[in-house]
Amino acid sequence: MTDDKVLTMADGPSIEVSLVIDAAAAELWPLLTDIGLPARFSDEFQQAEWLDGATDAVLGARFQGTNENKYIGRWQVTCTVVECVPERAFAWAVGDTDAPSASWRFTLEPVDGGTRLSQSARLGPGPSGLTEAIERKPDREHDIIAGRLNALSENMRANLDGIAEIVG
Repeated sequence: MTDDKVLTMADGPSIEVSLVIDAAAAELWPLLTDIGLPARFSDEFQQAEWLDGATDAVLGARFQGTNENKYIGRWQVTCTVVECVPERAFAWAVGDTDAPSASWRFTLEPVDGGTRLSQSARLGPGPSGLTEAIERKPDREHDIIAGRLNALSENMRANLDGIAEIVG
């Protein structure tokens, strides 16, 4: 994941986890766009609720996510759906869509034996709890980012495994 490269926020650090699932994209799509589903599998993401009267994943829809971890405590973020291509890709920006604190994406790709489901996250370029931690300890930026990417990777893997179990 991190190779020997020194990670900085300026690099737009990212992580992606993939899993081939024995299911069609049409079967997986409703699970990906259920914004609350990952809370069943994550030790950080707690819940999500649609905002502004939205009830489903459509381009521009907003939702509020609630997260909690031992380093930051509990916090809420407002997210905006920035990509919604049925059975192909679902993505959202956290905070400001022009400079999000993070960007998240699911992609579906048909493969022999089912569908390759990938979940990815890109940190920054906007401010977040991560950037605050780096400002407090700038000499530890690489370690802070690597730790965050590892935590995200573990939760993303649990999420994909949980989705595979549901359709299993």
